[in-house]
Amino acid sequence: MTVPLSMTVNSENSLFVVIDIQQRLMLAMPEQVGKGVLSQTGILLQAATSLTIPILVTEQYPKGLGSTVEGLEPHLSVAKKIEKTCFSCADQNEFMSSLRASHRRQIILVGMETHICVLQTALALLAQGFQVFVVEDAVCSRIQQNQTNALSRLRQAGVIVTNTESVLFEWLADAKHPEFKTLSKLII
Repeated sequence: MTVPLSMTVNSENSLFVVIDIQQRLMLAMPEQVGKGVLSQTGILLQAATSLTIPILVTEQYPKGLGSTVEGLEPHLSVAKKIEKTCFSCADQNEFMSSLRASHRRQIILVGMETHICVLQTALALLAQGFQVFVVEDAVCSRIQQNQTNALSRLRQAGVIVTNTESVLFEWLADAKHPEFKTLSKLII
């Protein structure tokens, strides 16, 4: 029996996953959209690090698509990087063993592309009993229609589609949180 989870994220039960934000994939994205994803992902990486939320970063076939974009590297000192060739992160053994070892049940996903790796990962994790959140302003696809379709499918399946500010303030939960002043400056 699974324990019911909250409809909001909780810093003590969250695991943050950055899916395939890589050099060659970034070049294929509409420029402004890609910049937005980088900015929002950077904010959440800084928050996750400050709040000691585990971070997993995946790279889809880095030989061909390059490594994680340089703009995120300064925020990845505590992240575990995992290479994969499968589209769903849930099909990669190291990813799943790291996820299970964390004992976290709320999985927050950002990355590329919404309709491929993010979608397949979210649906697979949901099917395995995890509560899955996809951060809408921190995911993208080369074609907007594909992203719109994927987000619709995710909502219909029971994935919670959210945004960067909601995740950040749900992790903090209270303006009295010791990290509130520092982290709220990331978005204000």
